[in-house]
Amino acid sequence: MDGKTLARIGAVVFVALAVTATAIDMNRSDTGPETATEKLPSIVRHDPLDDQLARCSQADEAGARDPGCLKAWADNRRRFLGTAPGPFSSDRPEVR
Repeated sequence: MDGKTLARIGAVVFVALAVTATAIDMNRSDTGPETATEKLPSIVRHDPLDDQLARCSQADEAGARDPGCLKAWADNRRRFLGTAPGPFSSDRPEVR
């Protein structure tokens, strides 16, 4: 047997094995163990700050003057940046 014929037979055997493995994998049912995320129910927490921020975003120019919106934005910045309120926090009254 020459090298070309042997190479062709090897290629055909390889392709046949690959097709067989694919067919077996596609027909196998997935009865494996469930992951932890599938066992636990979804917990969605409602944050009132999100509602306030959404309302302020839709208020356009009036939201920039609304004290409730200014406080909500300051709280959101504080929560995002993880900083404590400083001496120049926007929720303090303005001194003139």
